[in-house]
Amino acid sequence: MNELYKIIEDKIKASGYLRAISGEEVYEDICNQIDDKENGTYILLSKFEEDVVFEYQITIMDEEFNLGSLKISAPEGVYKVDFD
Repeated sequence: MNELYKIIEDKIKASGYLRAISGEEVYEDICNQIDDKENGTYILLSKFEEDVVFEYQITIMDEEFNLGSLKISAPEGVYKVDFD
């Protein structure tokens, strides 16, 4: 799992996002948001920090999910991350 967390962190940092970020916290946030959702594609919002909103585009399947993209809206800018 640590490799997955690092990939998440690296992709977010590559978007230009300068704040500290934890791939593990992002992954856990996603898991909490998709808990008990039916299969399908969703746009989910999360207030990740007081002034930062994460917008996830996620496809949920029977035993897994696919994080397609992430848009981060922060006071210093908007950052887009493509995970596909």
